[in-house]
Amino acid sequence: MNSLPQFELPLDDGTILQREDVLGSPAVFFFYPRDNTPGCTREAIAFSQALSEFQKLGIRVIGISRDSLESHRKFRKKHDLTVDLGSDFDHALMSALGVWKEKSMYGKTYMGIERSTFLLDSEGVIVKDWRKVKVKGHVEAVLEAARAL
Repeated sequence: MNSLPQFELPLDDGTILQREDVLGSPAVFFFYPRDNTPGCTREAIAFSQALSEFQKLGIRVIGISRDSLESHRKFRKKHDLTVDLGSDFDHALMSALGVWKEKSMYGKTYMGIERSTFLLDSEGVIVKDWRKVKVKGHVEAVLEAARAL
């Protein structure tokens, strides 16, 4: 499987997350299209509700979209989110992981985020990925895979 590439990702708490920051313990990166949309909100809330279970396994959970840090802060506050939220403004990390894709809606094509999740081991190797994620039951599937690490 692939390894997590080098990256710099601003988080909504004002810090910058880099590849080295997630090495040494497993991590989950979930990529979602947009703050405050129904599916994205359900997914972020579900990951937040399961965060203590991930933390018991020593796993950091980071939600990533193209939204601004200010949008992430409002999203966190409105829904009491507890997971870290990162902004991949230039979609560099998304592109490297194949999450930034051509999509279509109502006959128009555009570039956008394919809802995807990556489970990383402590060395930054992607041990499992989920593409075209359907939100229902997804967090449970990620947690089950994380327990098997």
